[in-house]
Amino acid sequence: MENNINIAIVQFTPVWNNKAENYKRLDAILENLQGDIVVLPELCTTGYSFLTKQEALAAADTATETADYFQVYSNKNNAVIVAGFAEKKKDEVYNSAIIVSPDKPYEVYRKTHLFFKEKDCFATGNTGFKVIRHPLKDCIIGVMVCYDWRFPESARTLALMGADVIACPANLVTSVWEIGMKSRALENNVFVAVSNRCGTEKRMLANGTEQQLTFYGKSVVYNINGAELIQADSKNETILTYKIDISESRNKKFNEYNDIFKDRNPSLYKLS
Repeated sequence: MENNINIAIVQFTPVWNNKAENYKRLDAILENLQGDIVVLPELCTTGYSFLTKQEALAAADTATETADYFQVYSNKNNAVIVAGFAEKKKDEVYNSAIIVSPDKPYEVYRKTHLFFKEKDCFATGNTGFKVIRHPLKDCIIGVMVCYDWRFPESARTLALMGADVIACPANLVTSVWEIGMKSRALENNVFVAVSNRCGTEKRMLANGTEQQLTFYGKSVVYNINGAELIQADSKNETILTYKIDISESRNKKFNEYNDIFKDRNPSLYKLS
């Protein structure tokens, strides 16, 4: 299998609580999108600004329903697709990522670290972190979602599980994550692909005030040293693609003496 992998990151603005419109727009995006790995934003089928669990649950789909939609494009384009969605599981709703591979069973990752008012709407993820081997390429993909970036353990766990690329669907609203994501790439010697949404969502709260969230965009692929390989602007919907050499992520040595994983000393990291 070849080491060159084409990553596509999609930056767009979902319409809040309008799945029909969002799927229509996703059809147009995915129909001819060429990428070995395609990353879409967090909660890309529903939008983000839920206020209650009941709202989120009413908008959510099962993992199977979501996978059935993306499977068509995964098979058609030979792509592993990573997309954020609101997952309904019995009477719970999770902020999840569906991972769909060509002609293979789907996987689900449920967001481990919930941000701010997400805790009012979603259950804490219980899947643990996951890696997926691309069935047609020599590539292992790890998945985390948005605020997971803030915890070094997230990316480190995925890297220790063998991830060459970490795919991160996101709905980020500040710029501080750019510093952290660069560090996650550098400290693990992995590529990081962030698909962040853009645009603004407004909701009227029960007290009569308006809640407005403006999303930061700037979707990006980082190399193993944390440098931007390609990056979107903050406001516009766009699709970016970049070809990476996976072999770069597998050599954890940066000089003849130091290997960032072999130099680890977990026995000394224990809390007393």
